[in-house]
Amino acid sequence: MAGQPQSNDPVQLPETTPASSVVPRAASLGVWALFLLSLVTLAVSVRGGYEWHLSGYVVVDGLTKVMWVVVTFFSGIVHSYSRRYMAGDSRIDQFYGRIFAFTLIVMAMTAADHVVLFTVAWLGMGLTMASLIGHVHGWDQAQAAGALARRYFLASSGLLGGSLALLAWTTGTASISSILSQAESLPSEVAGLAIGGLFLAAILQSALFPFQNWLLSSMTAPTPASALMHAGFVNAGGILLTRFAPLFAGDTVAMSLLVIGGASSALLGQALLLVQTDIKRKLGASTVAQMGFMILQCGLGFFAAAITHLILHGFYKAYLFLSSGTTVEQTAPKAASQDSLGLLEVIASLGAAVGGGAVFVAITGKGAELDAGLFLVLVVVLTTLHAARNILKRSKLPTPFKLVGISLIVVPIAVYGIIFETISSLLSTVPMTHAPTELTVVHFAIGALFVVSYLAVEFGWHRSSKRLYVALLNLSQPAPETVLTTKEDYNDA
Repeated sequence: MAGQPQSNDPVQLPETTPASSVVPRAASLGVWALFLLSLVTLAVSVRGGYEWHLSGYVVVDGLTKVMWVVVTFFSGIVHSYSRRYMAGDSRIDQFYGRIFAFTLIVMAMTAADHVVLFTVAWLGMGLTMASLIGHVHGWDQAQAAGALARRYFLASSGLLGGSLALLAWTTGTASISSILSQAESLPSEVAGLAIGGLFLAAILQSALFPFQNWLLSSMTAPTPASALMHAGFVNAGGILLTRFAPLFAGDTVAMSLLVIGGASSALLGQALLLVQTDIKRKLGASTVAQMGFMILQCGLGFFAAAITHLILHGFYKAYLFLSSGTTVEQTAPKAASQDSLGLLEVIASLGAAVGGGAVFVAITGKGAELDAGLFLVLVVVLTTLHAARNILKRSKLPTPFKLVGISLIVVPIAVYGIIFETISSLLSTVPMTHAPTELTVVHFAIGALFVVSYLAVEFGWHRSSKRLYVALLNLSQPAPETVLTTKEDYNDA
């Protein structure tokens, strides 16, 4: 916990915050003012169709305005929550300085139209988050986690900077929008190198496999910083890919690479979640899975869907982190439930799943044609099926009431579809945020893998292999230097 020494050598940390400090209040008011300003900017642009540019340096388009509203809102929640959570921490002013600076840097990154500004903001974002992970100076493990994250973020920034420098040198312009306007005429070798660098930068920042270790090792961060990280920071990969969509969307190999990388992390993150007992590490594994699905959506050509996903995931994950303290409990292992459903319940859950998919298609139009939209519909169907079966298994209501209840499961699917369409309309001026790819053997293979994985979890097949359990447990472990490994390290006496 923040403010408490947890290293091999006892360290006495000051615990009293000067009563005269105005930084927390000022920073909180400042970030909420930014939220209101962002909201007004979005409303004015929607009403009047305005879009602001500072040619070659800044572009305030649909993506910028949406992300400004989202980032400042999440940051405002974290600022307000931290005033009580971090009370008593001797370095609370530094903490607030970092989270406020992080907010400004992310806002600059989403608006940057110059390769240097974009790269500097990307680097600053990473270094600020690394310092938050290592916030507690008297905790050796926190310092190790911060240093580990910093190495990952420096590598990501190096790949991004190198890719953008290559593109700028080839096109003769440092403006990102000008570079993207020439995407189709880039030499294949240059485009391939740039795409590879941007892809690696995105998955490093979003903690996709095999780079999930920094995220799983970052639990030394104060919980509000973890909320900001999981709700905002890791989503930067999706923002990067959406901004550079014209570069990726015209390359079938690149889009297939995004699909494979995203699907692998989505499945792996979900598998890692199954073997975790620690609450924050469960949330970390869940984030790996969700970021994988976000990148997968980019690979399908639905960049607006990826932005929608990162927004909804941000709301959900920020809530889970900030409320994680209320879910901590001591439990004993128990046998897994083997409750099975009757034939009528199975038919009802399948009907709900098909209905959810049909509602999604009707509202969004995705999946109505033979393209990558069918994959999105498959995911919606599997998600609805899983939710319906959970309701039927866990509810104590009589069967007739449960069957009526699951018919309402299409309501959240409809809400998701409406939000998806709203975000898509706000991003309509951003190039190629809707560029569905043609179905390939990769999509069919990944789709089959999703179905098999769903069945394996649903019927408990994964529990039959101790070797698989151990392998997943090992993959989900944080770096050893970031973990308290002996009882004496806690210094509770």
